[in-house]
Amino acid sequence: METAEIIKRIRKIEITTRNLVNELFSGEYHSLFKGQGLEFSEVRAYQEGDSFRQIDWNVTARHGYPFIKKFEETRELNVMFLVDCSASTLFGTKSFLKSEFITEITAVLSFSAISNNDKVGCLLFTDEVEKFIPPRKGKKHALRILRDILYFDPKSKKTNIKIAVEYIYRLIKKRSIIFVISDFLDKDYDDSLKLLAKKHDVIALRIIDKSETEMPDAGLLLLRDPESDEILTINSSNKNFREKYKNAILKLENEMAVRFRKMKIDLITLRTDKPYAPELMKFFKLRIKMKR
Repeated sequence: METAEIIKRIRKIEITTRNLVNELFSGEYHSLFKGQGLEFSEVRAYQEGDSFRQIDWNVTARHGYPFIKKFEETRELNVMFLVDCSASTLFGTKSFLKSEFITEITAVLSFSAISNNDKVGCLLFTDEVEKFIPPRKGKKHALRILRDILYFDPKSKKTNIKIAVEYIYRLIKKRSIIFVISDFLDKDYDDSLKLLAKKHDVIALRIIDKSETEMPDAGLLLLRDPESDEILTINSSNKNFREKYKNAILKLENEMAVRFRKMKIDLITLRTDKPYAPELMKFFKLRIKMKR
């Protein structure tokens, strides 16, 4: 793809997400994800009601009158995105592929973080760590992440969430906000994810397509697993088959919800056929309310 076309596509996503960032997400993001530390702001004269623990004894001795140290909350955070680039994300039956949906959601959250002066980083993974982009500030860096997600050509088709989670656990020492963005069509990652959540604030964004939860009545279908290339023939006109499929998916979703609750990780499921903004806003507002 030509450079001009790449720039045009990135610019389109930036414009699409800008209003969401400015009008919807920035305030909620700021309220929800606050800095973890304090930094020195100023020294001022002691006032009634101030804590004696804040007195700066050196300045007090020089002036013969009590002065206190004032501190402000450190706003700066690390925000990391663990982005699934496996072949199963290259699927979609409506206007969005799951991979395109993932890109736009990452853009909105990245620009929200950047607007609050936070550092943003990204890890692209399949069944291996494909690329790591260290956390940095600035719009240019957020655009670089967006470009890399859009045009990255992974070496593998498969998925291994555990490998990505264990890699970021070893690498990132400072407590961070970590968004794991995937369809979560994988297994054996619970222990690693639970361990990561003890060290960081982990939020799982599960991206799914409508056809993955509801089998259409479309006659004989050839289904190919994008990661293994295995082909399966099914008769989707069979009502009993569609009902069993739907029930099996509901069971899996309920089990997943229980597992994530046990890990104490927020799980938000976003569908490619529905707007993601209302669901994310609902999550932000609910989490803010729970923290009060």
